[in-house]
Amino acid sequence: MKFCSECGSHVVQTIPTGDNRPRFVCPDCDTIHYQNPKMVVGTLPVWEDKVLLCKRAIEPQYGKWTLPAGFMENHESTQEGALRETFEEAGARVEIDQLYTLYNLPYISQVYIMFRARLLDLEFVAGTESLEVALFSEADIPWDQLAFRTIEQTLRRYFEDRRNGGFGFHTATIARNR
Repeated sequence: MKFCSECGSHVVQTIPTGDNRPRFVCPDCDTIHYQNPKMVVGTLPVWEDKVLLCKRAIEPQYGKWTLPAGFMENHESTQEGALRETFEEAGARVEIDQLYTLYNLPYISQVYIMFRARLLDLEFVAGTESLEVALFSEADIPWDQLAFRTIEQTLRRYFEDRRNGGFGFHTATIARNR
């Protein structure tokens, strides 16, 4: 960061009084510019014994499969963001069942929040960020073509929970190395 978004002056990196981390601070208007983790929200859309996946039309991981998810926008709840991303990426209408997984990725300053959801109909279509969307049974999921570890872990937990007859809430921290 070079300039203050409040007044346009050059910022400096310093530890503000009462803080313990370096922050970008504007010496002219005293605005502290906090940089915090990005929240990624999405759904695990289910229809009968299948889940809906999207093939990515954007980087990173172009051409790989994922659950519909993306960055939260300002002024929306996690549920609203998850519903929006599901509709944008898959044209899918869903009803959220429950908060299902929360994965911390401190090495890239992201937090993934995924909701288990029910597809309301089969009228889904690839959005601008997806090459295609499709329903997959557990046996048909392209496990070696999944875009992100958070998605793989969410899917593995889901099928395990389904076999065990109950869905809990799962959280973990994912390290840089695979």
